[in-house]
Amino acid sequence: MMEWNYYDTFIKLAGDCPVERGMIPPEKKNGKSKPGIEYDLVFHQPYTYTQEELLYQTYVRHKEIPEEELASRSEEIREAFFSKPMACLRASMLPKKYGWGLHFDSEGKVALVARESEEYDRLASGDGGRLQVLAAMRNSRK
Repeated sequence: MMEWNYYDTFIKLAGDCPVERGMIPPEKKNGKSKPGIEYDLVFHQPYTYTQEELLYQTYVRHKEIPEEELASRSEEIREAFFSKPMACLRASMLPKKYGWGLHFDSEGKVALVARESEEYDRLASGDGGRLQVLAAMRNSRK
């Protein structure tokens, strides 16, 4: 399996992100949305997940895969998940729509950074050359 985590990187908001402040993604009628799951995992446990771990944990929760099935088929489920092409977190709705930058530390672990914070401004400027700064993918092609 190819590794594709970010290290010492900041993903800033998409150029056409519609909000000025970090917002909690709304839930769907039948439970959590994918951005809502991403938000819950990273907001409550900053610098715990790599991009790969976050994408996988979001998938498991979104699909509501039971603990028993995960325990017995973990490798199979993980392998099937990573065998398909998928977008990286630059395509996440957190920096595209909900106002959250994504900071990856030197170990590749991610934390949310609210758009309105001083930390966002510092990280978005490259933190004195210590960070690679990437923009989230735009919402539209314009």
